[in-house]
Amino acid sequence: MVTQMITLKLENRFLKSIDELVQRRGYQNRTEFIRSALREKVDDERYKEAAASIRPLLGASKKKTTEEEYERAREEAYRSFPKTKEESDKLFRSVGL
Repeated sequence: MVTQMITLKLENRFLKSIDELVQRRGYQNRTEFIRSALREKVDDERYKEAAASIRPLLGASKKKTTEEEYERAREEAYRSFPKTKEESDKLFRSVGL
């Protein structure tokens, strides 16, 4: 994977907080922590976009759903939900996010 170096300026107080988290959470260094934080933020934004794209569908169905049907659908959705970052990225790419 090709990477690019960027410059990032942070206040000393904020950088100290990052250093404490790096130490407590077992990250190897600041860079690993910052990459992880940025990945999480990108994933959160993708999720928000996906949720916004399906929001108009909420309540669109005229059919009443039984509790049993709801539970069955919930379990199926959970089984198909991405379990890894790679699966999540693949899913988001497939819907254009």
